[in-house]
Amino acid sequence: MASCGKPLIPQNPAAKLALAGSLSDDEDLVVKPTPPRIRNLSPSSTTAAITSILHGGIASSTIQKSSVQPHCFHKESSTSDYGSGDDGDSSLPAGSPPVHPGELLALTLEERQYEKSRVFHMSTPDPTKPPKYRVYKLVLTGGPCGGKTTGQDRLATFFEQLGWKVFTVPEAATILLGGGVKFGELSKEQAYEFQKDLLRTLLQLESVYFNQASLIKDKNVLVICDRGAMDPSAYLDADGWDKILKDCALEMFELRENRYNQVVHMVTAADGAENYYTQANNATRSEGIAQAVNQDTHTRNAWVGHPYVDIVDNADCTKFDDKMLKLLQVVCDRVGVNYQDRLSKNSKKRKWLISGFDESKFPKYEEFSVTHDYLLADKPDLQVRIRERCQNNRSTFTITTRCFMRPETVETRMQITEREYNRYLSMKDSSRATLHKKRRCFNYGNQYFHLDIYVDPLPPACQGHPLIILETYTTKPYGDKAPELPDFVEVVREVTKNEHFSMYKLAKVGAEPLTF
Repeated sequence: MASCGKPLIPQNPAAKLALAGSLSDDEDLVVKPTPPRIRNLSPSSTTAAITSILHGGIASSTIQKSSVQPHCFHKESSTSDYGSGDDGDSSLPAGSPPVHPGELLALTLEERQYEKSRVFHMSTPDPTKPPKYRVYKLVLTGGPCGGKTTGQDRLATFFEQLGWKVFTVPEAATILLGGGVKFGELSKEQAYEFQKDLLRTLLQLESVYFNQASLIKDKNVLVICDRGAMDPSAYLDADGWDKILKDCALEMFELRENRYNQVVHMVTAADGAENYYTQANNATRSEGIAQAVNQDTHTRNAWVGHPYVDIVDNADCTKFDDKMLKLLQVVCDRVGVNYQDRLSKNSKKRKWLISGFDESKFPKYEEFSVTHDYLLADKPDLQVRIRERCQNNRSTFTITTRCFMRPETVETRMQITEREYNRYLSMKDSSRATLHKKRRCFNYGNQYFHLDIYVDPLPPACQGHPLIILETYTTKPYGDKAPELPDFVEVVREVTKNEHFSMYKLAKVGAEPLTF
């Protein structure tokens, strides 16, 4: 039985596509289901779309049929367990239908296969039924002059050319401050009431667009929110934010964990691109460089704990379009759009073995209790695991499938209900132990990190030895000294490409002991 409280999960399987966020972690990074419209998009068309957008134009040939069915996932696998997998042949049988595993998983959940078998079976799609479309909710946040406005336009143009409907939710603060409110003139009581009204306005604006998106049944929908529900907390102390939540009858867990599919933080130009920092393009902006950097940090910390956060910084950007490429890439990664390595600012997940850390130096973090269980699957080229992620007696539940399709691998995740989670536990693979860990999410420099602290009962491969793994996403390649790692952790070595540190290998009963 799940042990950490009431789930906050939609009941409609079609609405449960979990489109993950930035830092993919052992539970949080997957390649997302690709909709039917995208499967008909040729690689050359995607290139044309990207090229056109970066030059401000519209590619007339972007949406077109391809005579050859393209892959719907990336050349390199984006995996949550770092290359874990079966020891045997992992290719799919010849003649397999060109259907994305995400669509198969949605169908499997809808048909409640867990009620018919003790082994996980993927359903077979019915070509006579209409495809399932989805709504993807994205928060675009960041510091002053970070590129949010331009980024929103680029994202909208890109996805519209892929056949999506795009809604852009305006920034509530800009609307209210643009109407004559002078924050510096407000008393303490007035400032509190303004922040409370701002949060209510933001939520109502979003609700309008979320509702409109849910009514569209013939295409996928991207909703881009110019800042999200956690952003106002960056302008308040902890007591003030807690009071606003109480007065508005809101819960932070719900606002942060379940309201949005992904959060992208655009780092202010005042941090790493000072020559481009300006106050001229936003009449409500008054921050100097030092204040802008400080506000950027507070805004980034407001979203610590959300499972899918991407930080788009100014590193390795010789021009502004480089930053826009980074933005397009991180969103495409989470949504599942195949860009065939044509977005050059690629970031990859890396991880390090940690022997200890200084608790007294740890920055602000959010901690979750996480459990993973692997299920019996009906095919040797399929891995299935379920996860419970708990904080303060509130839990979310997910199921993840990992399909090996030589030479690529694709993972798909969906949220499930607590009832579904408990039913799937009956399919648990007895040859794999349950994995238990504490996950800390935090910011250090311009990187968003996860620190996974495995807890008792430890994985079989640990042989009783403590195990701590640090991970992040970075454009720096494997083995590079960058990014700068937190100075309060003791790094043993990088283990990014060591399959023995994958969750699948760690969980194996009788596994070969790890080398620490």
